[in-house]
Amino acid sequence: MRLYLLEDFTGEQIQAIKKRLNDMELTGAMEGIYWLPCPHNLLSDVQKEHAAECGPHCLAVEIEGSTLRLELLVRARNKLRCECVSYASEELRAHMIKYIDDMLLDLDIYV
Repeated sequence: MRLYLLEDFTGEQIQAIKKRLNDMELTGAMEGIYWLPCPHNLLSDVQKEHAAECGPHCLAVEIEGSTLRLELLVRARNKLRCECVSYASEELRAHMIKYIDDMLLDLDIYV
C-alpha cells in the first residue's frame, strides 16, 4: 500500500487532529478511520465517469496511537471493487498531502 505516514504525535496533537476530522464529519464506520473526499477536478477520467454510481471518491486516513496514515489509494465509497479504484495521480497525491500538511499547520502542529 502506498501511503503518507506521519509518526510520533503527542496525545494532545492526536486529539486535536481527531477533533478537526470529527468536526468536518469525515468519520468512517471504524474507530480511527476518516474519509477525505477527493476534489472532482483531480479525479481520473474513469473516476469522473463513475462518480454517480461508485462515488464519492475518497482517500482513507487512519489514526492509530501516535501515527497518522494517509492511504494514497482512491477508494469508491459505494463500491468495493471497480476499475475506478486506483492509486492517486501525482497531482491528486500532491494535493492531498498538502491538505494534510496545511491542516496540521492550522492546528499549530509542526512535523
